[in-house]
Amino acid sequence: MPTVRGCNLPDDLLYDVENNIWYREGADGTVTLGMTAIAAGMAGQLVAFTAKKAGRSVEAGKSCATVESGKWVGPAKIAFAAEVLEANDALTASPKLANSDPYGEGWMVKVRPKDWAAAKAGLIPGTAVAEPYETKMTADNFAGCA
Repeated sequence: MPTVRGCNLPDDLLYDVENNIWYREGADGTVTLGMTAIAAGMAGQLVAFTAKKAGRSVEAGKSCATVESGKWVGPAKIAFAAEVLEANDALTASPKLANSDPYGEGWMVKVRPKDWAAAKAGLIPGTAVAEPYETKMTADNFAGCA
């Protein structure tokens, strides 16, 4: 697993580095996504999470959820057009799961991509994500995960 400045980036995931989002491909054609440890570290302790409702369509580059911490409120932008199938109710009830377990219990939404083959081609595999994240963290002036 790549680790950049103390931030874990599991190599079995795909990444949208620009938006700090990870993607896990399901065998059933669905994709689960969440915030990276880097996003959680930059945001600080999450205090609220609000996802789009199941059945809603989300266009590429648009918000599939809103995330709020003590110092930041903003969108979780999806990299591709999709239909929201499920939101993580546990994360809504306890937003700090995104900080304590960003790649497990802290997932945000499960979606069905409109064109997964095209979407996947635009994401970075975990095995190749260390260098792009090192560059982004330098540009964002982010020292790393505690």
